[in-house]
Amino acid sequence: MELPSLPFKLPEIPLPFDIPVLAHPPIDHFVIALPVIVLLLEIVNLVIKKRAIGVASFFLLTLAVVAAIAAYLTGSVDGKQAWDLLSQAGQAELKEHKLLGTYLMLASVVVLVFKLLSAMISRGLMKALYLLILILFVAGILKQGKDGGELVYEYGANVKVVKTMDDKIFELQDELNDYIAEEKEAEEEAKAAAEAKKAEEAKKAEEAKSTEPVTEEKAGAVEAEKTEAVKEETPTAEVETPAAESEAAATETSTAETTVNETAEAEVEKAPASPEAEPESETH
Repeated sequence: MELPSLPFKLPEIPLPFDIPVLAHPPIDHFVIALPVIVLLLEIVNLVIKKRAIGVASFFLLTLAVVAAIAAYLTGSVDGKQAWDLLSQAGQAELKEHKLLGTYLMLASVVVLVFKLLSAMISRGLMKALYLLILILFVAGILKQGKDGGELVYEYGANVKVVKTMDDKIFELQDELNDYIAEEKEAEEEAKAAAEAKKAEEAKKAEEAKSTEPVTEEKAGAVEAEKTEAVKEETPTAEVETPAAESEAAATETSTAETTVNETAEAEVEKAPASPEAEPESETH
């Protein structure tokens, strides 16, 4: 059962000194033990009815009130120290523990007031009411002690080993975050390099594409120049060709005439002398 929140806020008590951490557990022992001792004394005093026992119970109850206030203050310090190390369930348990501790601190004052009233008013009804309030107060103190033990043993509140492990986990988490950041940065750099390379390749492709028409135009111009050169050389060749043919024909004609003359001379030399010439030579 969840306790209702206080309808008012307790004022902060300024102290001239700092409360050390882990001062709450030893004080809690007094907060638990003193009310139990007072209850036992009051039960015994119902039979013995000694004034000394009543005075002793009042003194111990006053110490219990002081211990309850000290437990509240030290618990606030230890609770702040343990808060960040607790799980959500542990934090919820700590809230309930603090709220019940606040009620018990106020209840200790109420018990002390009823102790004074029972001492001043010697009536059985007042003593019975005081004992009832004292029993409820002791029951609340015992439950508070049980809840505090659960905070320590189940949730690890203000346990040094838990704090050490939490520190290691925190360091590992930092290292993991640094590693993730480095990996992300390297991935971004690789992505940027890939984009730059892609942009450079696209630029080169665009430059090559823009160069191709120029090359084709140059090739076309060179081809046109060659064609014009061929056209310019073609008439000269046509003019030179008939002259060469005429010269060749003249050469062949002269060669043929020379051959005919040589043949005729050879036939003349081979032909026999005429009969009229022979007697003439003999006559002489």
